Amino acid sequence: MANTEEKTQLSGEAEIDVIPEKAPLAPESSDDALADSSSSSSNTASSPTHSPSGNKRETFNKKIDFLMACVGYSVGLGNFWRFPYLCYKNGGGAFLLPYFLMVILAGIPMFFLEVAIGQFMSAGGIKVWNISPLFTGIGFATTLIVFFLNVYYNVIMSWAFYYFFASFNSKVPWSSCGNSWNTFRCREDWGAAIANTSSQLVNVSLQSLSGNMTLNSSMNSGVAEVDYYVDPTTEFWQNKVLAISSGIDQPGPIKWDLALCLLLAWVVVFACISKGVKTSGKVMYITATAPYVFMFILLIRGCTLPGAGGGILYYLKPSVSRLADMQTWVDAGTQIFFSYSIGIGASTALGSFNKFHHNSMKDTVIFACINSGTSFLAGFVIFAVLGYMAHEQGVRIEDVAESGPGLAFIAYPKALATMPIAPLWSVFFFIMLILLGLDSQFVAQEGLVAAIVDMFPVTLRKGHRRVMFTGLMCVICFLVALSMVTQGGMYVFQIFDFYSGSRIILLVALFECIAVAYVYGIDRFLVNLEMMYGFRLPNLFQVMKWFYLVITPITVLVIFIMNCISYSRLTYKFSAQHTYIYPNWAISIGWLMACSSIIMVPIFMIYAVVKRILTGGLNSLDIRALIRPKLLPHQLRVGDNLLDINPEATVANTFLPTDLLEEYNGSIDTYKGRHYPRVHSTPGVVLPQNMYAPTNTVLVPLNPDGTPVMGGPAAENDGLPGYDAAVNMEVDTEKLHPV
Repeated sequence: MANTEEKTQLSGEAEIDVIPEKAPLAPESSDDALADSSSSSSNTASSPTHSPSGNKRETFNKKIDFLMACVGYSVGLGNFWRFPYLCYKNGGGAFLLPYFLMVILAGIPMFFLEVAIGQFMSAGGIKVWNISPLFTGIGFATTLIVFFLNVYYNVIMSWAFYYFFASFNSKVPWSSCGNSWNTFRCREDWGAAIANTSSQLVNVSLQSLSGNMTLNSSMNSGVAEVDYYVDPTTEFWQNKVLAISSGIDQPGPIKWDLALCLLLAWVVVFACISKGVKTSGKVMYITATAPYVFMFILLIRGCTLPGAGGGILYYLKPSVSRLADMQTWVDAGTQIFFSYSIGIGASTALGSFNKFHHNSMKDTVIFACINSGTSFLAGFVIFAVLGYMAHEQGVRIEDVAESGPGLAFIAYPKALATMPIAPLWSVFFFIMLILLGLDSQFVAQEGLVAAIVDMFPVTLRKGHRRVMFTGLMCVICFLVALSMVTQGGMYVFQIFDFYSGSRIILLVALFECIAVAYVYGIDRFLVNLEMMYGFRLPNLFQVMKWFYLVITPITVLVIFIMNCISYSRLTYKFSAQHTYIYPNWAISIGWLMACSSIIMVPIFMIYAVVKRILTGGLNSLDIRALIRPKLLPHQLRVGDNLLDINPEATVANTFLPTDLLEEYNGSIDTYKGRHYPRVHSTPGVVLPQNMYAPTNTVLVPLNPDGTPVMGGPAAENDGLPGYDAAVNMEVDTEKLHPV
């Protein structure tokens, strides 16, 4: 280290750098964005200055943008095709009790936690865990989960686009038999034909009849008699759209019509997120609100149909006995996590695009009301039409009630086909589905990109590289998803959907609770909220403390355990008589996908420990250093240990919210006129512009005149060592070099 550097000694134990009033700044040139790390203070002081705007991290233009993005992302297909089915299945109106209980105990707390830490750290899914570095693996786990989700979610959009284009006919093609894709089993009056065996009619799962039969037009041969009937809507879905094969070991060729629809979906996604939240935030105004217009149109139309009242009554009729069934509570808990998009990192990314002082607490409450209210409203839209269909076909409502793809691409289109001007209502319905799905895809893909870009900001934020990287990620997801638009693609889709992001997100949420509440410290987190929002609600914060310490993690753990108990092997059901059983190797791939994400948490814990030992020896293995957060000056409480300042943060690689740029006065080391010594917390390790300080040494910020900032309130310990108060410290002021 150069002799010209000024030094301060604290309590006679350690030397630290005193940052000059105008700290060395990174060059403006993109070719040498990082200054020579070995340069001293004196020979870098004349370096070209770096404008504060170079540290600008993209944020939402308006406060409402965040709320619109949350609504657009989390209010998606799950609200429309999963909640209504679960509601009727688990006791109708009685299901609302466990559902809203789970909203309060787990949904709102976990969603707010993810948003708040993203906003506080101003970082995406991976770098946000600088708040608790030992749990960095959570960030990699959520990033992998959201990658899997993005791959298969846009496949649903390809199906929706396919139906949307097919609706532009004088009559919808799934309304009649006699087409090239229909079989001898096709019956337009299927309801009357099999009234006594109606459970065979429509099933969400679309499997082969046996291990050696392909469901396409070739089925017309080799079958002697009709043992069941199939409606034309189901055959259009199975034989025309999917051309489904006999099993996952028979992938068949790519269906290029579906592949083109998939390509269109990814082109739309890229066009809307290529410029980041500045463009996608504007698109959300349309994609987040327009579905409600179409939803109300379909609701009004549905309520005017005969039999609609019976369907709505069936949807709401309470069956209190179902509350004694464990599966009811499992369904309520898992639906909350799916609907609120918890545990996949995208909510954290959305929070990171907020300005530091944005009131995301209020937005979270509003979001929860909109999300759960939309799920409830969707039930009326669905069951009004299903009641009409059951009335017209003379079957029971439970025989036509489905969830998932079976509802969106079989049951509801079947009902639409019987209405006057069917193509018009079909266009409305699939536009709604596309809008519901696309904005969810926008945010999920943006969350994936943001997590990686935040790890390499200097490289990927330069010029048009972020746009190019976004395009690259879209191409990768598209190529992987091509395996799901083959004739066996539905089986692959089912594995992705069932294993990659189901029960695993519960474990991720549990680790998030532990990392923030117990390792980072719940008291410290609540003070951080006060720093962001500028107000403190003592009673509410006390309730939040108990939620994050006890109630929410226990609730999440119980839901996870009940999910494991209720686990059943993945199957793919074609009819009441024929079910495709996945081979063991396919199940193994599914579990490998599930474990590949959550295993990141212990892997990165082990990596941190091993790295610590290899760097400083076994004696350097200090748990305080492993769990110490990596923060910036504006994230410190008064009296905090300055060892928490992230030694890796520089002007070049730190991107701040727009409302903090001026407060930093052009330097990451100067915040609100105070100078913060750059230190490194690893004993015996000296990095450029960072001096060694013992892990139990408390450092204090310096005033512009070089005097220490003293006398602030003591920092709360939070149960962690190393967070002593920066008061009553003996500082040798004679060795403080005035600036």
